[in-house]
Amino acid sequence: MRVLQVAPIWETVPPPAYGGTEVVVHALTEELVRRGVEVTLCASGDSSTSAELFAPYPVSLRKAGQTADAFQYSLVHFSKSFALARDYDIVHVHNGPPGELAMALSHMVDVPMLTTMHNLLVPETEFIWRHYEGWYNAISQQQTKVLPDLDRARFGGVVYNGIEVETFPFEEKKDDFALFIGRFIMDKAPHLAIEAAKRAGVRIVLAGKVSMPDEKAYFEAMIAPQIDGKQVEFVGEADASLKRELYRKARCLLNPLQWPEPFGLVMIEAMACGTPPIVINRGAAPEIVCDGETGFLVEDVAEMAARIADVDTISPRDCRAAVEARFSPASLADGYLAVYEMMLNEERFPIEPALARPPVERLLASPLSVQGDRA
Repeated sequence: MRVLQVAPIWETVPPPAYGGTEVVVHALTEELVRRGVEVTLCASGDSSTSAELFAPYPVSLRKAGQTADAFQYSLVHFSKSFALARDYDIVHVHNGPPGELAMALSHMVDVPMLTTMHNLLVPETEFIWRHYEGWYNAISQQQTKVLPDLDRARFGGVVYNGIEVETFPFEEKKDDFALFIGRFIMDKAPHLAIEAAKRAGVRIVLAGKVSMPDEKAYFEAMIAPQIDGKQVEFVGEADASLKRELYRKARCLLNPLQWPEPFGLVMIEAMACGTPPIVINRGAAPEIVCDGETGFLVEDVAEMAARIADVDTISPRDCRAAVEARFSPASLADGYLAVYEMMLNEERFPIEPALARPPVERLLASPLSVQGDRA
């Protein structure tokens, strides 16, 4: 089997620091190569892979400072990548910013194409979905609730994200601090993580990305005034090494979600290190965290603060075992290879004319305006 993996070029594969989609793309690509699948990875030129690398642009857009004008770079990246498609059995696109652009170009691809949705849908993309000529899958059951009801014969089901578990150090003995890792935006709500830690009387360490205008504005207004270097410490955007060290040492991960996140890699990364997450019960959180066994699902900040005292009842080994069993590269590859086989065994794409497809207004008419990779 020959597979063309197409990643967004906002971040390097694998990402040196922040990056969600790119972590998953790397784990999947490396596992497929290990299994003897011929893979070409279409990504930024500064990416590292055991597969063949095709890179229309030399570095990630964030490294190049081109995120404000991502459309033209992404358009060239996708169109040049798709020009290679005829030499492959499967084209697998990992949907990231800017939106569903790659899906709009699906008519250029003459072989089976799969789009993995790493973001939430917005009503503005309905027209693209109506004209998309490929397959698609979700990364959680939660995400299926907002997928368009266009042609379920082209739906590849749910494949959970995975990480390279062996690269995350396991530790049973923890330091006495809570951890927040992620983008500094209202949806991720690190200000609520600070509030929970203060209520519980524990130190909190914050790490994450503060580079985009919305992130900077949020950080200056909601986070900076609370940083004292004692109870509230900010260490910047953690690279791969520091991130793992923080996960390994933290008593717990605080994840006060304020949006229906379709997955959430920070939860499984923390669990891989034996660190239980305490998560506001939104999005895919209940599909990832087993309440009372590998972490806690809570309803508000008060309950989050109260649960910090209970994290010692969670077995670090159970956290690690859950990730090894459910979110490993092997599980990830098994899932997608099953989807690829399903696609290849179809006599043709069961695609009906766009106007004959069921309406999607009821599923896409959402107040959310989330677009792009929010991992």
